[in-house]
Order: sequence, then structure tokens, then C-alpha cells
Amino acid sequence: MILLILFALLLVLAAAFFTILTILEYRPDDVESIAIRGPVADERLASVSRGETLRVATWNLGYGALGDNADFFMDGGSMVVTADKERVEKNLKGISETLQTIDPDIFFAQEIDLNSDRSYHIDETENLFYSGNPIFPEGADSMFACNFRAAFIPYPIPPIGKVNSGILTVSSYAVSQAQRISLPCPFSWPVRTVNLKRCLLVSRMPVADSEHELVLVNLHLEAYDDGEGKIKQTKMLADFLSKEAGLGNYVIVGGDFNQTFSSVDSSAYPMLEGNWHAGSIEVTDFPDGFSFYMDPSVPSGRSILHPLATAQNKDPQHFQYYMIDGFIVSDNLDVENCETLDYGFVCTDHNPVVLTVSIPES
Repeated sequence: MILLILFALLLVLAAAFFTILTILEYRPDDVESIAIRGPVADERLASVSRGETLRVATWNLGYGALGDNADFFMDGGSMVVTADKERVEKNLKGISETLQTIDPDIFFAQEIDLNSDRSYHIDETENLFYSGNPIFPEGADSMFACNFRAAFIPYPIPPIGKVNSGILTVSSYAVSQAQRISLPCPFSWPVRTVNLKRCLLVSRMPVADSEHELVLVNLHLEAYDDGEGKIKQTKMLADFLSKEAGLGNYVIVGGDFNQTFSSVDSSAYPMLEGNWHAGSIEVTDFPDGFSFYMDPSVPSGRSILHPLATAQNKDPQHFQYYMIDGFIVSDNLDVENCETLDYGFVCTDHNPVVLTVSIPES
């Protein structure tokens, strides 16, 4: 009898817990306007101009807690808590110093936390860009889109806890409009209630003396699904780009695709047994008028099955690396270079990728 009462009590508690998670589930609209944080009206930024060369960087920051010391349970590692507060602060300092060296005009960040247990509730947007940081010394417009919000993630042990995270675009040129466009979520209830809700962060910039806009698309596509989510999200991206091409806009898509472009030779980084495997984006599934850029000379991501710092052999034949970060660019822009910068994955499990691109004068 006592066992039956205890079992019934556990069922009631479990039902109450999942009910609370369901009530608190983050449910973004299909399209949401995003606030633009930037200089005051009398200090507004200049519009980008035709003939101008832009330095655009994308970097998955690993929420400041996935440095070379870390592995992660979702990749088969053992860690849930991957850094103490001191290490998070050290990682953020290293990221800041690196960004100052890169000196981008436009920056796409993925996995940047606002208020999460895993990064000790540090507002990383404030820490990196607004606390006297000289990355954009003349001012910038910034746009943040949430893609991961949960009051409490109960698994594994110890639990992940609270997460409030997303993607951030920062521009030294004026942005006129920003939107969050929801991507398909491949997870069902109850896993969906505490999982990522991925999106496109679309920022529109006027181009001086032009009827067309420069459209910036920051993204972080699905990682730990069965492949269906990646396919649906990539299809939605292709449809979006088809519409923008029809309008004649200039488009730059950058971010962590969690997939390798089919047009890129990734043979230098063979898929090793036991590691998470990246998917592949078939570039022929996209509309004409776009080109795909990844730098095969340097990996943009590393496996977090094992810590890199203590790996006995860091050679690609023994340690897993990936090419999953890059750019898709409309052909009405002139791409001069795309380069992955080798910073050794010290501060995050990704390397930054930098695109040098210009808007033709005519």
C-alpha cells in the first residue's frame, strides 16, 4: 500500500513538472520584429555604400564555456558543466581580444548567452560589446534573436538548468529593420519544451544610392536531430533566398550550418568512428545566383567528445574536426576572400570565419 502511494505521488509530481515545463515553453511567433540597439538619433551610423569593401566575420562562441578544456555530453563526452566562472571569463576575454584583432565591419555570433546557469548568468552581449569594449569603437547596431530559452532543463545529472541564449548580429553600418524568422523544430513534446527553437536573424541595411538592400542572415542550424530538422531548415533557407534573389537584394548568409557544403572538399577532416557527424548541404538544392564559401585549409569546428587540451594526438586522422561554418553570398556581390582563422579552439570549440566582400559600384 505504501509503495502504491509513493508511486502515485511520483506520478503526480512528474505530471506537475511536465505541466509547468509545457506552460513555460518558449513559443516564438513565426516572424517577430527585433529591436535594434544602436547609437542615439543624432549619432546614427552611415549607410553602407556601393563600391565599399566589407569584412564580415562569423563565430560560434560556445557560450563562453566550450574552450579547449571541455568535452560535452551531447557529443558523447562526460561534462555537463564545462567551465567554472573563472574559465568563462577567461574565454570571453580571449574572444574579445580576438575580435579586436579581426576588426570586422559586421559580426555574426552564435551561442551567445544572456542569462544562463551554464555561463554563470553573465550577459555576454554586454560583456563583449557594451562594457567599454573597443571592438566597434565608433558605435554599432546590434540585433539579438533568442533561439534557446528554458526555465529549467532537468537532464542529465547534474542538470543543465536555466538557459537564455541566442544569436547576435553587430554592424558598424546602419540597420533599418531586423526580424526573427522561426525555423522548423524537429522535436516533439516533451523534449520540445526544453530544446532549441532555431531561427534566421535577418537584418536589412539600406545601400546608399541604390533601390536594393543589403540583407544579412545570421543562423545556427540543427545539430542533434535525426537529419529531418536540418533538411527542413535548409529548405526554408533556400526558399527565403529565392525570394530575396527575386527582389534583386544583396544577401550575405553566415553562421554555423552544422553541415558542410557539398561543393567544398572536406577530405582533410575525415569522419572518425564514435564522433558526431556533420551533415551535408547540397548546394544544387538552392536557387541560382548564390555561391557557397568555406575555407578547407583550416577546420572551423572541433569535436567535443574529448577535451582538445589533453588530447594525445591532435592530428585530423586521430581527432575529429569539421568544416561547418561559412557563408552563402548572392552573386551580385564580389567576394574577394573567405578565410577560417586558426585560433586553436582555445576559447571556444569553433574558429572564426572571415569573408571579405564588396558591393559593386554599378
